[in-house]
Amino acid sequence: MSRKIIFVTGGAGFIGSNIVARLAEDRELDVVVCDRLREADLGKWRNIAKHPIGDFVAPDQMFDWLDKRWRDVELVVHMAAVSSTTEPDADKIVHSNFTLSRDLFRWCADHQRRLVYASSAATYGAGEHGFDDDENHEALARLRPLNTYGWSKALFDLFAARQASRDYAPPQWVGLKFFNVYGPNEEHKHAMKSVASQIWPKVRDGNTVQLFKSYRADVADGGQRRDFLYVRDVADVVRWLYENPHVSGIYNLGSGQARSFEAMAQQVFRAAGKVPKIEYTPMPPTIRDKYQYFTEARMDRLAAAGYAAPLTSLEDGIDDYVGQFLTQADPYR
Repeated sequence: MSRKIIFVTGGAGFIGSNIVARLAEDRELDVVVCDRLREADLGKWRNIAKHPIGDFVAPDQMFDWLDKRWRDVELVVHMAAVSSTTEPDADKIVHSNFTLSRDLFRWCADHQRRLVYASSAATYGAGEHGFDDDENHEALARLRPLNTYGWSKALFDLFAARQASRDYAPPQWVGLKFFNVYGPNEEHKHAMKSVASQIWPKVRDGNTVQLFKSYRADVADGGQRRDFLYVRDVADVVRWLYENPHVSGIYNLGSGQARSFEAMAQQVFRAAGKVPKIEYTPMPPTIRDKYQYFTEARMDRLAAAGYAAPLTSLEDGIDDYVGQFLTQADPYR
């Protein structure tokens, strides 16, 4: 008997593995992971070690595998990407974040398989045009990302929307513009981990943590604000999209409320039962002119599409992350 397959690229990564964990709760599904695990001691394999998966596929075998099993694949969840905003190799970024995504979009369109993919709030640049997830061509073309990563994601959003307007698209296609996601299974990300994860060792030991100074007169040190999203909400939204195949388009995915990095750090200290100790350090010159001082997702469109579950507050998310994961001997979900 054929099985229902959900194929998750980047499925051993931070966001991907949380999606795999959520989907694998359904024993009627075979969740197939496509990823590279790389060095064993980095622990990336631990991100999926607690969950039954239907198969594990190397990225260079992805299309061969899909061509053989496409009839059983109900949904492709495309989370694989070069996610570093400081990656110096632009060709590497474009190949991973645009070219591969383009080919997968076309494969899903040709085989009439559903697709959910990762976009990013980095597409909004400095936010001069706001954070409204308008998917029409003019709105998408107006965005001016601040780095190659953001541009590569914006380029693919524009491609997907254009193809859909030409009636050449998967039966369901959804781009999720992730804001600042944090939560379990990000240990392998090193410098690209969330602030909560990066400061945790110092918070745990009662030491002082460093946040960036501000280089804007209207923003206090540590007062740079971002929309922090607990990764559990990402997994829940993807599960909801699987259950609602009529929903298509490009949607913001954040908490809907901007909070400062200082508020984030203070909450980590509180969750650990420690007195906050924060100091401010110079921002590297290489990122000062590319730095987003404010992001806040408008969540109207996802709500209008039918997603009604409450999104996790910063306080509740950090309490769960610290209490259920960071303080545990086994911090993986």
